[in-house]
Amino acid sequence: MTLLFKDINIFYTDQGKGNPVVLLHGFLENSTMWDAFIPQLSNKNRVICIDLLGHGKTPCLGYVHTMELMAETVEAVLNHLKIKHAIFIGHSMGGYVALAFAENNPSALKGLCLMNSTALADTDEKKQNRDRAIIAVKQNYKTFVRIAINNLFRPKNRIVFADRVKEVINSALETPLQGVIAALEGMKIRKNREQVLEYSGFKKMMIISKRDPALDYNSLIGQTKKRDIKVVEFQDGHMSHIENNKEFLLQIMYFIDFI
Repeated sequence: MTLLFKDINIFYTDQGKGNPVVLLHGFLENSTMWDAFIPQLSNKNRVICIDLLGHGKTPCLGYVHTMELMAETVEAVLNHLKIKHAIFIGHSMGGYVALAFAENNPSALKGLCLMNSTALADTDEKKQNRDRAIIAVKQNYKTFVRIAINNLFRPKNRIVFADRVKEVINSALETPLQGVIAALEGMKIRKNREQVLEYSGFKKMMIISKRDPALDYNSLIGQTKKRDIKVVEFQDGHMSHIENNKEFLLQIMYFIDFI
């Protein structure tokens, strides 16, 4: 299904009945990353998956896709569906978007799961890496995407899940060049949203991987200290939905049921 937003069509799916659960994909991903989990999640819940700007079947909207702009698209979809309260689960960039949404709509969230994601802004070094990535993707799009996806997995899992890695790469290669650049630009300038974790009243969970190559483990743990946040730790990389798929599904089902 699609919804017209600022003259472009936002693609989303809406399956099941019950507690609304919004699933937000990460950078170079799209809503199909959740396909394996929807049958079980939609048994007791209303599951909404959204293709964020410049990803999947949703086109681009300008040169920079800020997290706030992406959050606006999510808000537009939920308003269209007349959903006033929902549980959010965001992977990586999807977590950044969920935090931006939560900042502007704190009463709309019943729960938030940051999956391999962070409330912190990019460090100066990370911002420089984003700029390098923009140059690299302009120079050789396919090579950039292949390397970027491979590097999200724990090294040994690139072999264990070789077929899945190939699937993720092929899906990522469908992301338009401008979608890649706009997301990188948007993530680079996103703000620190630790206050959302600190002061919000909804239930919170962080899924943290000890060998996540994209995020610093100690930094993530630090964000949970002295805060009412459930912590789930895995031993693998950035792609918990693949590298720890069974445990991941169980944990998010527990989280949803608990709320």
